[in-house]
Amino acid sequence: MSTTTPTPSARPLIELGTSFWRGKTLLSAVEIGLFTELGDGSCTAEELRAKLDLHPRAASHFLDALVALDVLERTDGRYRNTEASAYFLDENKDTYLGGWMRQASAHLFRAWGGLTESLRTGKPFIGWDSADYFERLYEDMDERRNFIAAMDAWTTHIARELAAGVDWSRHHDFVDVGGARGNLSAWLVKAQPHLSGTVFDRPELEPLFAEHMARHGTAEQVRFVTGDFFTESLPEADVLIFGHILHDWDDDERRALVARAYESVRPGGVVVIYDRMIDDDRRRNVTGLLGCLNLLVVTPGGSEYTVAECRAYAAAAGFGETTTLPLYDGLETAVIARKAG
Repeated sequence: MSTTTPTPSARPLIELGTSFWRGKTLLSAVEIGLFTELGDGSCTAEELRAKLDLHPRAASHFLDALVALDVLERTDGRYRNTEASAYFLDENKDTYLGGWMRQASAHLFRAWGGLTESLRTGKPFIGWDSADYFERLYEDMDERRNFIAAMDAWTTHIARELAAGVDWSRHHDFVDVGGARGNLSAWLVKAQPHLSGTVFDRPELEPLFAEHMARHGTAEQVRFVTGDFFTESLPEADVLIFGHILHDWDDDERRALVARAYESVRPGGVVVIYDRMIDDDRRRNVTGLLGCLNLLVVTPGGSEYTVAECRAYAAAAGFGETTTLPLYDGLETAVIARKAG
């Protein structure tokens, strides 16, 4: 009796190969402000077509695709946000994640079109293959604001988790290295009022910092210090935070930054490093592994790295005990390394 091997299904490969359809549909919805327009209410397709200036050919297909993607609901011909899209994609809420998605739609989607070329050259597709990456990124004020808003989309949520997940009772102050306009710092001092903070970053971000602190009412608790973290001493503090910083640089530069942190953390203090770290076996964390490719197409030398590699950076710098803290539903990992008292 003969047996035949079942033919594998092509569907998973087809859906994976066209998964950018799904992603760009969501990004475009954020880009045109669909979820903000809906807010906590509902609209018909015709109402949304008029408000968002959608073409009659496109509107119903676009909206119904978003229903099929589970980011909109439709009842009796009226569309409304899902619980998740109302929480994360309405620009009028503090929990808004759309700043990052707008950045992804405007820049990352285009940059990923050059992945094949970057795989062969090792260079970012956007062409900024030099140490002036952040000068280029920040040279236009609108671009600067958009990029910072994208970063704030993550730090608003991460700050709350760090505030609850780190034992701050033994610490009095912290430095957020590369903390941009201080969004993480503002949320952290509001959650832990005994703390004072310092943001250490480039001088062109100081005006945005002043605006943001005034908006949060935290100008008395958080200060701004300008500097280059590769060439100048970091401010001394009980805690130094490196959030989404190490992954922008190559392995040697990451080691150097953690070593500089050790010099500035007071005895008994800690360094907190968080990124989309990869699992040590490099198999399970798809977001982290794809994050390496994302950094390939947009930075001169950056990549994500494993938790074990981060622990090794800390040990080489002189830090002792390390612990890990999952963040953001497992999308991020924080490594917390203590300096001997």
